[in-house]
Amino acid sequence: MAKTRKLPKRECCASKSACGRCPLRMLKEGTLPAGYTVKKRKLVRTDGKSIQPSKKGKKKSAKAA
Repeated sequence: MAKTRKLPKRECCASKSACGRCPLRMLKEGTLPAGYTVKKRKLVRTDGKSIQPSKKGKKKSAKAA
């Protein structure tokens, strides 16, 4: 079985207890995916492209008729 990698959150929540997906913690440990870095507590791509939102939790809104 393939092991899935935890992806970092878009922004550091700056909470006292470190979460497993904090981009600052991942950068410090060296587990941040290639092509990403952290600037001003926010996850950014090194090539300058924007980070796309995940489609996993989105629901389509019902149109009002």
